[in-house]
Amino acid sequence: MWDQAFEELLRKHLSLLEPEDEITADLSLRDFGLDSMGMVALLSGLEDAYNVRFVDDALNFENFATPATLWKTVSAMR
Repeated sequence: MWDQAFEELLRKHLSLLEPEDEITADLSLRDFGLDSMGMVALLSGLEDAYNVRFVDDALNFENFATPATLWKTVSAMR
């Protein structure tokens, strides 16, 4: 499972997520407001928080589909 910093970053960039909503592993990030601009902002936040760099093949909507896929991508870069 992911850490608190990851969840806080997600909450900051999911405009349609209510404060009381639970972030589950299979939550659709796109359905909760993550668009291409939000993806770039989230990517930047993740790079800063985890001292990683997203390479070209990691920059796709599949890796940003759910918290689980995104955390797996970030974890693989650490």
